[in-house]
Amino acid sequence: MSGHSKWSTIKRKKGANDAKRGKLFTKIIKEITVAASEGGSDTETNPRLRAAVQNAKGMNMPKDTIQRAISKADRDNSSFLELTFEGMLPHGVGVFVDSLTDNRNRTVSNVRAIFNKRGGNLGTNGSLSFMFDRKGVISLSQGDLDPEEFELELIDAGVEEIELEEGTFMITTPMEDFHNVQLKLQEMGLEPESAELQRIPNDALDLTTEQAIQIMKIVEEFEDDDDVQAVSHNLNVTDEVSEALE
Repeated sequence: MSGHSKWSTIKRKKGANDAKRGKLFTKIIKEITVAASEGGSDTETNPRLRAAVQNAKGMNMPKDTIQRAISKADRDNSSFLELTFEGMLPHGVGVFVDSLTDNRNRTVSNVRAIFNKRGGNLGTNGSLSFMFDRKGVISLSQGDLDPEEFELELIDAGVEEIELEEGTFMITTPMEDFHNVQLKLQEMGLEPESAELQRIPNDALDLTTEQAIQIMKIVEEFEDDDDVQAVSHNLNVTDEVSEALE
């Protein structure tokens, strides 16, 4: 996946308007609660919760809101299902849709409807696994860090790639080293703006600006569903496309 695609996603999150920001807060709170319920409320021993809390802090979520979401796991008996959908969108774009839902039928119906309405095809689980790798993606403000020294510090922790753009480091790790890199950053006293496991395409697909905007509008349609936590695709989102969507 090109740096442009990853960087574009981060920029879109940072520049989210109030309505989008509210939806992101809701999704992060759900992830925090599920992570705490699944692995306990201690971020030191629960990597999934640590990543969710880092994302919340990166979105400037108030500390008491984060704590309420963690505490909710102890008293909330409702169970969320993790559902993943994969399929093809127009122009040969592959897409994964990850969701957390308390109503399987509702989520399946909503996701299928978007595929059908927008000319896509919902595939079977595993049909697109060859197109993507699961990797950790961490964004961190450069601050006064020296890029070369910073990279040397992280190499032994298992970093695969470090990119610096507009004062932000984009750190990519193999999935199995994601936890180690988080711990290393913590040891260095550094707090990421975001940290999450993402599906990174092996090859990014280049489309015309018009086609790319069409695809990104479908992606936004998926993201607007309250049950959808993340959408991954193999489209190379150029700066031109990103700016057109703002």
